[in-house]
Amino acid sequence: METRVAVMSIIVENGETVEKLNSILHDYGEYIIGRMGIPYRQRNINIISIAIDAPQNTISALSGKIGKLDGISVKTAFSGVISNE
Repeated sequence: METRVAVMSIIVENGETVEKLNSILHDYGEYIIGRMGIPYRQRNINIISIAIDAPQNTISALSGKIGKLDGISVKTAFSGVISNE
C-alpha cells in the first residue's frame, strides 16, 4: 500500500468541538506519527500540528472530517516522501 508523509495544521477557535476533534484523531491514531498542541491563551485558540504517514485518501478523509467541525480550520501539506510498504 502506498503511503505519504504529511503535516496537518489545525486551529481550534471553538473549544466546544475539541471532544469531537479528539475522537476523530483517535480513530486515525494508527497513522499518526506525532501530535503537538499549543494553547494560545491571548487569542483564546489552540494550535495543533499532526504528523501523519498514511495513504493519501486516508489523509484527505481525515482532513475533510476535521474541516467539517464548527470553529476548526485545517490545512494539510504533503511531503514528497512516498512508501510502498
